Order: sequence, then structure tokens, then C-alpha cells
Amino acid sequence: MANALEAHLQKVVAGVPECVAAGYVDLSTGMLLGIKTVDSHPTEILELLAAATADMFQGANVTMIEKMFKKARGLKDDGHHYFNEMIVNSDNLVHIFIRGKQNEEHVLGVVCRKSANLGMALTKARGFVPEIEKAA
Repeated sequence: MANALEAHLQKVVAGVPECVAAGYVDLSTGMLLGIKTVDSHPTEILELLAAATADMFQGANVTMIEKMFKKARGLKDDGHHYFNEMIVNSDNLVHIFIRGKQNEEHVLGVVCRKSANLGMALTKARGFVPEIEKAA
């Protein structure tokens, strides 16, 4: 499994414009399931980024907002999440986070240089989600 996931993450890095890293995170544990980068990074930083991704999608305030939306709309709290994608722009990079379709507890994270065409990067990253989910 790990080798298949790593191979698919390498495809993401190669296939998304100006991609410098791709990772797959399990939100329920905050663990990084796999990572491919063009640079090396300390393990502690990568693990912290995985936990931060979990906070971003399922932190206390985010889940509270989702519950409030469901209540306001008269929907059951069935565990489904409204927040499926997030884009974060930093000084030099664009970070794209896409929640899995088959498993909402998994997120594909893709990091591109800021010069990347955001629409193309997002479209390409979305296209890799089914492959990554099958490999994980």
C-alpha cells in the first residue's frame, strides 16, 4: 500500500503544474500517510503539517460551523462535512487541500509555486483524488 501511494503521489508532483510537494493525510489521526517532495524537510515539520491539516478541516470551530449549518437547514448531523476543498496562499506557494470523495477522513494536499495557474493546478489536483484514494 505505502509503495503504491508513494508512486501515485509522485504522479501528482509530476502532473500538477509547478508542484513541489504532494501529501496524503488521515484526518482522524492527524497522520501523514504519504509524502513526495522535490526538497527534503525535517520529519517533525511534515508531521506538524499533517496535524495542522486535520485542524483546518475538523478543528472545533470548523465542526461547530458545520453543525450550525446543518441545524439551520434542518439536516441530520450524519458526519458529512461541508468543507471539501481549501486553498491557502503563502508568500511563495499555493497550498491546495482536497477532501477525499470515498473517504472524507482523508485529504490530498498539493503545494505549488505561487506562479502556477491556480485554476489548472486545482483542476489537475482534483483529477488525482480518485487514483490516490484507490492507492491508499
